[in-house]
Amino acid sequence: MDRDALASRYRRVRARTLELCAPLTIEDQQVQAIADASPTKWHLAHTTWFFEELVLGELAFDPSFRTLFNSYYECFGRRVERARRGLASRPPLARVHEYRSDVDRRVARALETGALDPGALARLELGLHHEQQHQELILSDVLTVLAAQPEPPVYRARAAEPVREPARLAFHVFGGGIVRIGARDDGFAFDNERPRFDAMVRPFAIATRPIANADVLAFIADGGYREPRWWLADGWDTVVRESWRAPLYWRDDGTLYELGGVHAIDPAETACHLSYYEADAIARWLGARLPTELEWEIAAGGGDATRGHFADDGRLHPAPAPAPESSVLGGELAQLFGDVWEWTASSYAPYPGFRALPGALGEYNGKFMSGQQVLRGGSCLTPRGHVRATYRNFFPPPARWQMTGARIAKDGER
Repeated sequence: MDRDALASRYRRVRARTLELCAPLTIEDQQVQAIADASPTKWHLAHTTWFFEELVLGELAFDPSFRTLFNSYYECFGRRVERARRGLASRPPLARVHEYRSDVDRRVARALETGALDPGALARLELGLHHEQQHQELILSDVLTVLAAQPEPPVYRARAAEPVREPARLAFHVFGGGIVRIGARDDGFAFDNERPRFDAMVRPFAIATRPIANADVLAFIADGGYREPRWWLADGWDTVVRESWRAPLYWRDDGTLYELGGVHAIDPAETACHLSYYEADAIARWLGARLPTELEWEIAAGGGDATRGHFADDGRLHPAPAPAPESSVLGGELAQLFGDVWEWTASSYAPYPGFRALPGALGEYNGKFMSGQQVLRGGSCLTPRGHVRATYRNFFPPPARWQMTGARIAKDGER
């Protein structure tokens, strides 16, 4: 990417982050509702810190920001524990916006004058993808804040829709064999997507749509959250400890809360805010399993990763899957990209020959390769163009505040 194209993309990505914050009050952007989420104010500052620290290499605005807005980089020393980010009432939001403007001016000047070497330009491109990740986190984290209010407000209004029946659940068979997995050497990809390698995959079948609310409703009606035989041991312990009875944000009156407000649970909509444990249990109940990430990548390999329901479309909640014959992927598989991140059965681990990025960026992905499950495909909160078939997201199994769902698979059969 040349400097002019990079400068233009930088402006677009940075402006988009501010657009996402526009419906929020100052108070909304300070609150941290759960320990795993972060305040919007922190996201605004941290993404800016990334460019100042790792691209410009000079903390000229306020040296204390190295501690306040470092996320998890041990090489930069002390930082604020994630669960305590919402307690940092200083600096105020206005000061954070001054910080963003200052760094934006300095990045623009560095690009115009050619002050950034190829390594810094590569880190700048990475920083833009990093900010897009935080754009999704802003939306999912704001949802935790608004859902915690006594009268949950609407972030962005969405018209009421008629309740429908879900698309038929069918399976598409893949023959397996030796396949190439991972990102090619050309173009941008995160280090955890490389290197490409050969893998042997047995024949498998994968569902034509993700799990829908109708499937979850049937699981609940059959006592799924009360029956330990469907659950992994850790999952059942979590169900009991956390008193789970339904997906996150579902209510006892048959409604759910999302960024568009309170709506009736639509059986046809793709189910979201499922933990890995819930996705795995529902798959077992359906007589199936979750796909491995290799199976998922094979299934998605021929699809256009920009065609799907993403944050740019403004709905900010999963849509119903289309019927298989009207799918966007060869008439077979619907919603592989967008709508919900899909849990896989694969633990997050390095590919054969994996090498972390040099320096501080070596902490970006590699050190989290323990206790996490891989998710694929992006969601309705993901910016369009950010994901690809090889993209590997990861979260711990109990996590469900993200826009996560699943599709089921079987061994070599319809």
